[in-house]
Amino acid sequence: MPALNLPSLTRREFLRWCAGGFLALMGWPWWRLQPRAGKVFAPQDFSLSLGRIIPPKTEGFDRPSFSANIRKTYWRDLVLPITGVTLGDDTPEHNRIWYLLNDEAYVHSGEVQPVAIATQPVETEIPPQGRLFEVSVPYTDALWNPRLTWSLAYRLYYGCTFWVTQVMQDEKGHWWYRVADDKWPVSYFVQATHLRAVQPETVAPLSPQIPAEQKWIEVRLSDQAVIAWEEDWPVFAARAATGARFRDGDYRTPPGRYQTHRKRPSRHMAAGDRAAPNSYDLPGVPWVSYLMENGISFHGTYWHNDFGRPRSHGCINLSPQDALWIYRWTHPPVPLEANYVTADKGTLVIVVE
Repeated sequence: MPALNLPSLTRREFLRWCAGGFLALMGWPWWRLQPRAGKVFAPQDFSLSLGRIIPPKTEGFDRPSFSANIRKTYWRDLVLPITGVTLGDDTPEHNRIWYLLNDEAYVHSGEVQPVAIATQPVETEIPPQGRLFEVSVPYTDALWNPRLTWSLAYRLYYGCTFWVTQVMQDEKGHWWYRVADDKWPVSYFVQATHLRAVQPETVAPLSPQIPAEQKWIEVRLSDQAVIAWEEDWPVFAARAATGARFRDGDYRTPPGRYQTHRKRPSRHMAAGDRAAPNSYDLPGVPWVSYLMENGISFHGTYWHNDFGRPRSHGCINLSPQDALWIYRWTHPPVPLEANYVTADKGTLVIVVE
């Protein structure tokens, strides 16, 4: 692959390159694919212009390199404009993408979640079975009791998905959604304007005209890449973060042949689920497509943005947008009103070294 000596790009220019497959898949030989026109590398409309700091603390540098001078210190959940995107030096090799935040310092992209602030109209009627919503602001604090502002249950992050079972208005006129937790027998309340109702077109199946047996997914562990194929044509590709080896055990994603036989649009992963670091408690993990009975799955990830290297406890971490694509394209299809679907057969997934 030729050397990349690129100038700093505007955010829109950069994301167009990413959507074109060039930078988003940098680090593995995407150019060997022969994509079907208009699918794998089709330009998309990106609108996420803000970045949320993910770790408890991170540094901003005067140029895109960890060897540069520290210019700013940022703390968890600070939200700033993404005013530029560029490539840094060769460290870290798996992800050279850096964000310029607020025109003041460069932060490695793995430590920033692209987000938006989009408050929503209140849905005053919720069907008896509940309705699927997603967080549409950088973060929102869920409360055990909306009348007790100190009763924090969870902080919920952009792109998370939840089942809302009730809408209510407090004595001050504020609207709240009641979220039914799918891991524990509890509920908590979220400001209604911070959640967006998922629409049928958001989860509508992709390429429904393609026979199910002609769809299959390849997960390349050595490249940390996920490629979707329709017969011999690649129609989608994304960077991933698969299972890794940690001090407490070997959680590498095992090679083999699997199927997306179970799917759900939202899952609270905690206490034994194969999702994230030890002692994790992750409500609202979006767009889950299971491969194995032990819970290993494709799913969206909001606790890091560092794809291209193994770092999970077995699952195949994707960005929420990429996980949604896999969720929609694979079998079985999931109707909007369903919170869990299982089938005898799903889309073939081949995991290779």
